[in-house]
Amino acid sequence: MKFTVEYPVSVPGYDPALVRPDAMRQVVRAAEEAGFAAIGFTEHPAPSKKWLDAGGHETLDPVAALSYCAAVSERIRLMTYLLVLPYHNPFLLAKSLATVDLLSGGRLTVVAGAGYLRSEFLAAGVDWAERNTRFDESIEVMRGVWTTVPFDHEGPMFEAHGVAALPAPETPGGPPIWIGGNSTLARRRAARHQGWSPFMTTGELARTVRTPAITTVEQLAGHVAEVRELAAGPIDVQVRTPAHAFMIDGGSVEEHRDHLGRLAEAGVTSFVVQPPAASVAATVEALHGYAETFIR
Repeated sequence: MKFTVEYPVSVPGYDPALVRPDAMRQVVRAAEEAGFAAIGFTEHPAPSKKWLDAGGHETLDPVAALSYCAAVSERIRLMTYLLVLPYHNPFLLAKSLATVDLLSGGRLTVVAGAGYLRSEFLAAGVDWAERNTRFDESIEVMRGVWTTVPFDHEGPMFEAHGVAALPAPETPGGPPIWIGGNSTLARRRAARHQGWSPFMTTGELARTVRTPAITTVEQLAGHVAEVRELAAGPIDVQVRTPAHAFMIDGGSVEEHRDHLGRLAEAGVTSFVVQPPAASVAATVEALHGYAETFIR
């Protein structure tokens, strides 16, 4: 089992120092030294105040944040967890992601989703009804410019001719793309790419983010088997469960270890964790403590 650190800017009431360069350097290096496989940043470029007040969270720009992380680390993978593809022009996004992959030595993993905040789609100038069309076409475009020179494309949303988006990413064919979300459509997409990143949650939260609920490990296992049966090659499965907050909420070590074991048996290859954010020191200490107990 591998472990991904969800950068704690998404923890309510986080220490403002965590979005300053020295603190981020400390946290990223602590995660790397402790043996975590990846560090991830989510995307909400224009959330509504209503959403924030109802339990939403603050974010950094994931591509910019990961660029900084690339410069202050050597081994840890850099992850968009997750990037809302429909918000972006895929040609511009492909260039940004290729740059991070190139300058990090091929350490980027793109976890992508279709998005769920209608108000944010409005702010981004994107038609909510077109999000799935834009999502699929965006991946087609990004893979195209990462692998083909010159690249031509004519689709329902985007058109380009003779594009030479060089230099190419460090990773041949471009960074791996994992699909976020719990839906049947998300699972089918994941089978066509390199990974699936669902989350286990209550029905209430699932309705909030407009995705079907996955409430048990047994249910998750069935979906993992479905994705792998549809896939043409190996598929990574990264999951976030309510236990992702173990470092914040505490609990039984043995129960948490059992939970991780059950996830591994279900076919999960990576688990998302979120450290506390009351101070930089608390974040760093928690990362090392969790790693000593569950990773090493």
